[in-house]
Amino acid sequence: MPEQRDLVFPPGSLVLVAGLPGAGKSTLLRRLYGLTDTETEPVPAGGAVVIDSTQARNWWSPYLRPLPPRGRIPFVYATHVWRIGKALTDGRSVVAHTRGTWPHLLYGFGWLARRSGAGLHLVLLDVPPALARAGQHERGRVLTGPVFARHVRRWRKLVRRAHAGSLPPVASVTVLHREDADQVRDIKFG
Repeated sequence: MPEQRDLVFPPGSLVLVAGLPGAGKSTLLRRLYGLTDTETEPVPAGGAVVIDSTQARNWWSPYLRPLPPRGRIPFVYATHVWRIGKALTDGRSVVAHTRGTWPHLLYGFGWLARRSGAGLHLVLLDVPPALARAGQHERGRVLTGPVFARHVRRWRKLVRRAHAGSLPPVASVTVLHREDADQVRDIKFG
């Protein structure tokens, strides 16, 4: 069994917790920071700010009810990215949730982190696709087969590049399997 451990990053860093949809990113953030999935704003915790896309989804929920779920995505993710950018430009350390399967977002976050004088650090939750699929069913938000297959292809490419050390513009990459993620005790800055 892996030992419990803390993940430690320099102050002012952007730490992105990435993984397939359903991999356990929000579950990890809930466990570490006591999130309840009812928050509508980023949560200050331990000198950092914790930003999950669920917060933006909850904030927009009363206004976007008439739209189908796919129609809400641009509003939710634009708000999510804006909140991360705002926290970074305010000089905050940030722990944020992201899928990691949209390469343009990783490059965008890298640019944003550099512009703010911060380092971008990835924590990749690498779980088997079947486990991520089960996580989608558990949370009640299941992607269609073709959409999920596209995420899996992109994710596998990202993890291969991480193991090969070819993921610009990141300062560090930590790849965690589910049992490793379960042993993370804290994400610290300093």
